Amino acid sequence: MSHKAVLLQEAIDALNLFTGAIFLDATVGSGGHASEVCNRFRGVVRVIGLDADPERIEHAKKVLLEKECPAELVNENFRNLDQVLKRLGVEKVNAILFDLGLNSEQLEQSGRGFSFQHDEPLYMTFAAPEVGKLTAQEIVNHYDEDEIADTIYELGEEKYSRRIAAAIVEVRKKNPIQTTFQLVEILKGALPKNYERGRLHVATRTFQALRLAVNDELGALQEGLAKGFGALAPKGRMAVISFHSLEDRIVKVFFREKAHTDEAVLITKKPLYPTEDETRENPRARSAKLRIIEKI
Repeated sequence: MSHKAVLLQEAIDALNLFTGAIFLDATVGSGGHASEVCNRFRGVVRVIGLDADPERIEHAKKVLLEKECPAELVNENFRNLDQVLKRLGVEKVNAILFDLGLNSEQLEQSGRGFSFQHDEPLYMTFAAPEVGKLTAQEIVNHYDEDEIADTIYELGEEKYSRRIAAAIVEVRKKNPIQTTFQLVEILKGALPKNYERGRLHVATRTFQALRLAVNDELGALQEGLAKGFGALAPKGRMAVISFHSLEDRIVKVFFREKAHTDEAVLITKKPLYPTEDETRENPRARSAKLRIIEKI
């Protein structure tokens, strides 16, 4: 499945780019938003792209090269965007975009266990797993039952987290849990039968929780927003596309605090949503929300 950039036109329109501007794509992914900036402002807007996943960086390089789009791409988590900008000799940027969540191609091709529809090692790391770095395998096999339950409840908003944690601990007594399909079978056994008739797959919330925990995504978002706002020039804009309530809550609170202290103005008092046409063509877009702020 090829990735389609969500809220593409709305996000780039909102950034208010101009000749001579510097645009930071904090989550370059497959290069969709960066490509659109190039299409509109080829050669007159400097494009810098970050991504924590080295495979996404390599893919984006190919995409942007084919489109003859000059861009500086760096394999780095956006929580370290200040360090990247310093290395590039950039003091301030005029626009920043955060497109949060997983890229469709990460789900389909990473081999790191993001998708419950593919039988893969249960890593869930944005980069290749390293010795000593946290993985989903580590959580399900070595965290105690209460830690597992709290992680799934707090980061996945899964009301059956206690049942799930108990089932995980029972299974791992016999054999370690190493793959996505092993975990899915545990979830199917732990959750009520009518759960599968709901809108979400039985594994959706648990997989989300594990991925957020492994990559400290909410901590990285808080840090990235603060550093990104610090890097914005006056009148610079920041746009954030989020896909679930935990992310959106962090963004909403951060933006409102900046508006309350007269450091910024809210360009969107309420989030923008994809059109019906977009959600029909790209079902992944259905939960997306776009919020924009402008620095005073």
